[in-house]
Amino acid sequence: MQKQKCVFLDRDGVLNREMGDYTYILDAFEVLPGVPEALQLLKKQGYLLIVITNQAGIAKGLYSRNEVLACHQKLQEHCQLQLDAIYFAPGHHTISESLSRKPDSLMLERAMAKYNIDPELSWMVGDTPRDMVAGAKAGVKTILVGEHHPEQAHPLQAKDLLGAANIILESTKKPAQ
Repeated sequence: MQKQKCVFLDRDGVLNREMGDYTYILDAFEVLPGVPEALQLLKKQGYLLIVITNQAGIAKGLYSRNEVLACHQKLQEHCQLQLDAIYFAPGHHTISESLSRKPDSLMLERAMAKYNIDPELSWMVGDTPRDMVAGAKAGVKTILVGEHHPEQAHPLQAKDLLGAANIILESTKKPAQ
């Protein structure tokens, strides 16, 4: 079976607007501009799209698993069901240790095993250093997104997911023969 290529996506700050420390209120959950278009571009090029997100507020008792799942359903609906899977780590180191939680890479590794993903053909797009660390640990290329990072904060940077998608698609173009 041929290995697949994937773009792993952090959620808050990449796919939806970051709402302070935790984003879980369904009415306030807002998909960022350009996200559905970026996902569609990546899908057309054969990428699996898998969300990898920490959701420590569950362990802290600030919100429920069902509230997270409702936000994920809204995200899927807004993005025309283009996301292939959503992995989330509900733990927090102050309550329960977890190798799933980024900056560790267990969520990515589980997805790689389940979907037969080739890390050399895959990417992690996130808005924090811990996303970049998790991607690097899993052996995928990483892109830091967001307007709050200084230039040269990371080797590959983009303003938003659409910019990251363009970097990914540009890097996979075959040179003319």
